[in-house]
Amino acid sequence: MKVKKYTAASMPEAMKKIRAELGEQAVILQSKTVYTGGFLGLFKKKKMEVVAAVDPNPAQESVRPQEAVPVKRKPELPLKTEKSSEEILKRELNELKEIIKQFSKADQLSLEAYPEELKLPLIKLKKQEVEDGLIQELKQLLLEKWKEEKGQVTEKTADEWSRQWLVEKVTPLQKEHAALPKKFISIVGPTGVGKTTTLAKMAAESVLEKKLKTAFITTDTYRIAAIEQLKTYGDLLKVPVEVVYKPADMKPAIEKFKAYDVVYIDTAGRNYLEEQFVRELKATIPFEKMKNYLVLSLTAKEQDIHSVIDRFSTVPIEQFIFTKMDETTSCGAIINVMCRYGKGVAYLTNGQNVPDDLVRPNPEKLTALIFGERL
Repeated sequence: MKVKKYTAASMPEAMKKIRAELGEQAVILQSKTVYTGGFLGLFKKKKMEVVAAVDPNPAQESVRPQEAVPVKRKPELPLKTEKSSEEILKRELNELKEIIKQFSKADQLSLEAYPEELKLPLIKLKKQEVEDGLIQELKQLLLEKWKEEKGQVTEKTADEWSRQWLVEKVTPLQKEHAALPKKFISIVGPTGVGKTTTLAKMAAESVLEKKLKTAFITTDTYRIAAIEQLKTYGDLLKVPVEVVYKPADMKPAIEKFKAYDVVYIDTAGRNYLEEQFVRELKATIPFEKMKNYLVLSLTAKEQDIHSVIDRFSTVPIEQFIFTKMDETTSCGAIINVMCRYGKGVAYLTNGQNVPDDLVRPNPEKLTALIFGERL
């Protein structure tokens, strides 16, 4: 497989060069407009950059009738060889396209020719594993502002622009935290994210700070330790705990605490990548009548976080809660998830201490976190 990149003033000129060198069998893998030369972003020349490829040993060459020479061979062999070659060629082309796609993304995020005073905020976001699309958006914004200022920009100014951009981006998603949004509040999420401890921190806030009459309901009957843990928190906070063993027990439990100010509902930690567990959860808890938080761990792979969120798409999730902030050095997943799903963050947890290690973030706190400051 022969691959070559051509630069020309126009696409017709590029095609002419490709045909002359690679022949009519050449395949265009990628074409894009590039700009060369110029000074401070001005007076650049527009050109076409085209990547083409050709197989020097095609599976089947055209042969003129008078040149055809009969060859004795098994009838299956040409068919198998042709099919095999076509599959190999197709696979190689797909691999080349993927490589070129990755190189193109790298070119977009490259900082080699970027103004030095604008680089630091972008490096910080990359370190926090903020997704490339958001970094590219900020990169373009900073460059436009830099041009408006004729290049008279300091690192401090670039940092201020970047923080303001992120504050404005998350503000519409980060709703004000109401003092008493709904009486019944449920938290859901996969196993191991720290739901019960988070629930205890939220309840402690209600009891100790807001002086609200508070109760617990738990549906986590899969782990005896989980029930005992919640009962221990209940004893410490002087809060009653009701255990729901089957779906029919939920209605009486809700009725029992109808006179309370706020009731926190704990749920079992299961592998919610399996849809059946989400269905079982919905059969037990009337989510439509509650405020629901989805708890996610910042130590999880972001792709797994997206998979869990997608599984809970049929549950009316109000906001996210991110745990284990103290166990990771990158928090970019918070912003990635907020922007992708259009939802805010109710709480962040940064330790195991109840009730201390609980943070209610605003846009400014979230921005500070993404730019490397610890909350």
